[in-house]
Amino acid sequence: MSLLRIANGTVYDPANGIDGIVSDIWVEAGKIVAPPRGRKKATRTIDASGQLVFPGGIDMHSHIAGPKVNFSRKMRPEDRRNAVYPKTDLLRSGTGGSTPTTFTTGYLYGGLGYTTAFDAAIPPLGARHAHEEFRDTPVIDKGFFILLGNNHYAMKLIAAQEQEVLSAYAGWLLNATKGYALKIVNPGGVERWKQGAGHDTQLDTVVDGFGITPRQIITGVAQAAIDLNLPHPVHIHGNQLGIAGNWRTTLETMRALEGRRAHLTHVQFHSYGGEPNGEGFCSRVSELVDYVNSHRNISIDVGHVNFGKTTSMTGDGALGYFLHRVTGKKWFNSETECEAGCGIVPIEYKQRSLIHALQWIIGLEWYLLMQDPWRIAMSTDHPNGGVFLAYPEMIQLLMSRDYRREVLTKLPASIAGRCVLPSLEREYTLNEIAIITRASPARLLGLKDKGQLGVGADADITLYSPHPTWKQTFELPRMVLKAGEIVCENGEFRHIPFGLLHAVNPSFDDGWLAHFRNWFQDNYSIQFDNFAVDDSYLQEGVVLQSC
Repeated sequence: MSLLRIANGTVYDPANGIDGIVSDIWVEAGKIVAPPRGRKKATRTIDASGQLVFPGGIDMHSHIAGPKVNFSRKMRPEDRRNAVYPKTDLLRSGTGGSTPTTFTTGYLYGGLGYTTAFDAAIPPLGARHAHEEFRDTPVIDKGFFILLGNNHYAMKLIAAQEQEVLSAYAGWLLNATKGYALKIVNPGGVERWKQGAGHDTQLDTVVDGFGITPRQIITGVAQAAIDLNLPHPVHIHGNQLGIAGNWRTTLETMRALEGRRAHLTHVQFHSYGGEPNGEGFCSRVSELVDYVNSHRNISIDVGHVNFGKTTSMTGDGALGYFLHRVTGKKWFNSETECEAGCGIVPIEYKQRSLIHALQWIIGLEWYLLMQDPWRIAMSTDHPNGGVFLAYPEMIQLLMSRDYRREVLTKLPASIAGRCVLPSLEREYTLNEIAIITRASPARLLGLKDKGQLGVGADADITLYSPHPTWKQTFELPRMVLKAGEIVCENGEFRHIPFGLLHAVNPSFDDGWLAHFRNWFQDNYSIQFDNFAVDDSYLQEGVVLQSC
């Protein structure tokens, strides 16, 4: 069996306390191993002198598969024309833009030094579709979170205060869909919007027809994740996303958890001051980050906004309609029976827009005011805040206050007094970048073999050559290894693996299956026995994590 030595690299492995130490990494059979003893020598050596050696990047919140992404591709024909990737002897053809096709998604992530990505919003009925696209997404490991915040059966169980049954139902859904975690999107708000209400749902607003509130949905699903001992806690897209003044709802969501573990996602979109009509729009990150800094049960990812054209796609149909009204752009909406909604709108973030400039600022404030980098992860909520290819730009912004100030001079002068970013001096270190792009998302997801370079870890490794700017350094890795095999070298692909699927199989009380069957028979267009994802839909490599 071959033994690979990555020699003399400057290693950043915060999970194991290594901060820029020149050392060797040894790889065998796709895993990182201890240095050999005695006369055993490397079969091959990669000279990493002068290179930065990181674990492979992990995107814990992205939208890369399933029905919503496929609808978005159809809505953006200009993306299909303007970003075409031709077939080569090794690569499949595809298109890019804000919603790249499956093969292109894998190539772009791999070429950026990322080796794992999770789709954050799949309706259970869309699981087959997601798995089919995962089978055609190369290079990266992947998994997805299932939507539960507007699921009719879940809401009925919450109304009846049947927590035990709710937890069993969530466990069955995760097993049936081969999902990884539980996701809440605008809890109760999507259902209210379908009933004709506005995008104004707050935590104690009653959801007509169900007699429950978003607060009850949040605590019920958060408790289900705890009951099932899931590796990742409930993943929350809160109410009133994108609405001025929503910071109060976000703060109340955090308080509603009452100490339960939870991950609040794309928190930038939930940190706005001002009035619902947009008057007085400003940052309220300071109040929110104070709460997160002092409550270790909460973790976040940012959902950073980047200037340029992209696509908003979300399991929040109410938000899709709101953006359609605000922008005047075409939009798409769909409803997945008894489970979720979906809204899709093309969008362009502009530097000259006060609102967009403040969104860009608010994302940076979260990174720079958060005290514990182990509870924050880099994200653009791809593609909602921008395409994941923007990560090198974001790293440059975090590591250089001079660069931040340069961009600030191009923004509307009226941002003054609406934010605190201009006064922030902090600059991220390489170790902190390794945390928020690798080690932290791995820990938050419960992926023990990812995001680190210790013995026994998966040999997903990225080498970067230092360049004059941090953006240049991180946008074109010198070398990317997946499971110990060189995937990409100086922008040229050498090998195309297909990564692994990560799923969970939590134990649950199967005595409730007859009740679930009756519900499906009365309410779904699909038979209960046909709902679960058959193994034939799955890719070859599956990591099934017991809970």
